[in-house]
Amino acid sequence: MKTVRIGICGLGTVGSGTFNVIKRNGQEINARAGCAIQVVQVGCRRDNPACDLRDVEVTRDIFAVARNPDVDILVEMLGGTTTAKDLIETAIANGKHVVTANKALIAEHGNELFAAARAKGVSIAFEAAVAGGIPIIRILKEGLSANRIEWLAGIINGTSNFILTEMRDKGRSFEDVLAEAQRLGYAEADPTFDVEGIDAAHKLVILGSLAFGMPLQYDKVYTEGISKIAPMDVSYAGELGYRIKHLGIARKHADNRVELRVHPTFIPERRLIANVDGVSNAVAVKGDAVGSTLYYGPGAGAEPTGSAVISDIIELSRTLLAPPEYRAPYLGVQDDQLTNYEILPIEEIETCYYLRMSAADQPGVLSKITQILSDAGISIEALIQKQPHEHDMQVPVILLTNSVQEKKINQAIALIEALDTIVGSVVRIRVETL
Repeated sequence: MKTVRIGICGLGTVGSGTFNVIKRNGQEINARAGCAIQVVQVGCRRDNPACDLRDVEVTRDIFAVARNPDVDILVEMLGGTTTAKDLIETAIANGKHVVTANKALIAEHGNELFAAARAKGVSIAFEAAVAGGIPIIRILKEGLSANRIEWLAGIINGTSNFILTEMRDKGRSFEDVLAEAQRLGYAEADPTFDVEGIDAAHKLVILGSLAFGMPLQYDKVYTEGISKIAPMDVSYAGELGYRIKHLGIARKHADNRVELRVHPTFIPERRLIANVDGVSNAVAVKGDAVGSTLYYGPGAGAEPTGSAVISDIIELSRTLLAPPEYRAPYLGVQDDQLTNYEILPIEEIETCYYLRMSAADQPGVLSKITQILSDAGISIEALIQKQPHEHDMQVPVILLTNSVQEKKINQAIALIEALDTIVGSVVRIRVETL
């Protein structure tokens, strides 16, 4: 049995999980790979007490791993887009295959890294970059390869999902739940990447490129976070039969234009994906042949993500000696078949909308609001007008619209906000039936 030699750079959460699963399940992994998978070198700033490194060479110079002639596959577990990029480029230049869990690096620099790897005849694998232990990348590249993917929608950030779940179940504020998420280790000290949708956007652009066979276009993703979601909106969603989830949505239109958007979304509560709670992830995919499918599981964690990393190691080990043209293409189709589809601006997407506004408690207010919507050709699907609290001169008005182009709803909102009977801004959340 041949031996495939692995070098791991970074021994944090995912790096240590990967190392420990290889050590614990080595017999099963080797049997499935058809070769012996051996970690021969680890590059890390400091040892991780969770890992037994007695039989492994350890270096503080991660670039030594990338240059080591005894390493066949380099596993990059650093994160970030600077040192990690330099490391991977060094590994490629030295003829090494690469496995990474780095979604930001793939989303922002994947096109150029893939080109460098192709030129050198090596591969980059990135199953662990999206949705942790859910093998969604392999599903899109292989399991659903017979399908024309029509759309996909994913809960692909566990921190945001945890916050929205707690807000719904316990009526807590965003700020309160965020503080708890930070205490529990679900959110970073600076939670911007999670709660403002940047992490989800990195993952969505990877999924969208795989689904539709197009180059990565991270700069075209519309991104909106959950920091402005109020407990009352979560409550009203329940009254209307919906739940709020932070979704990444990719959809291909008949004219070959593509939507790539991340934002809070009303989903009917009967949908399976609406019932994915806590820090779990889920991705729904609609293919023309298979129909609607859903993939659910842990979106992060040492060993769930390590499991995805090792699946890439196994796959690369099987094809290590195969000519590059016989290896699975990076983005689901052969390089010369990638298509630069136009990404639809957010103003041109069509969906339904939830609107909440605070109106003066006086006659005729509601008729003015509905007239503005009617003049814009916007139909109302549902309407709730709450009773004012005692001594309160304002009433909440909640509307669900039928499907309308975003620029039209924006124009209507501007006219509603200009009414002297409307206090403050109109809250708008997109609605998807999936």
